[in-house]
Amino acid sequence: MEHDVVLDFFAEAGKLKQIKRSGWWMTGVPEAESVADHSFRCAVIGYVLAKIERVDAAKVLMMTLFNDLHEARINDLHKVAHRYLNVRAAEKKAFKEQITRMSDEIKGELAGVRREHDTQKTAESIVARDADILECLIQAKEYADQGFQCAKKFFKKAPEHLKTKSAKKLWKSAETWDSNSWWEKISEFER
Repeated sequence: MEHDVVLDFFAEAGKLKQIKRSGWWMTGVPEAESVADHSFRCAVIGYVLAKIERVDAAKVLMMTLFNDLHEARINDLHKVAHRYLNVRAAEKKAFKEQITRMSDEIKGELAGVRREHDTQKTAESIVARDADILECLIQAKEYADQGFQCAKKFFKKAPEHLKTKSAKKLWKSAETWDSNSWWEKISEFER
């Protein structure tokens, strides 16, 4: 595999740092996090959930890290856009094209992980999906704590989609959690 192919792949993944999550600006959050920001914390959450649920953490990490790669080509499309476009087909096509020039080993592994995630039939894929949902819920809680009350609309339907016991319990705790408390606890400890 040529170095240019790999470097192009890295550059394309880097575009996710510039693409803002569109669902938040629909609610009025002016400076929403990027897709890369979301993917990073989704991977952190996925790792912890995988350990709690006792499933393959490496596979969950791969699913969470590569789940939104297609958005480098088609952008992050909010739910209103989903109403008018065949977003799932576009995501699959973009991802397939993104990995097409990679080595057979990489292409095969990424395609397999993506297929497994999309079918939602394995414990790892369910944990990865829960990590994605939980990350969105935690982000919504943070935005609500910052005064963007419209973000609370995500609290209504999203929790219904959580499937693992650990994700459900974490969300139940997060509902009343102060998202600023972590740094305040550290500041108090320093005194």
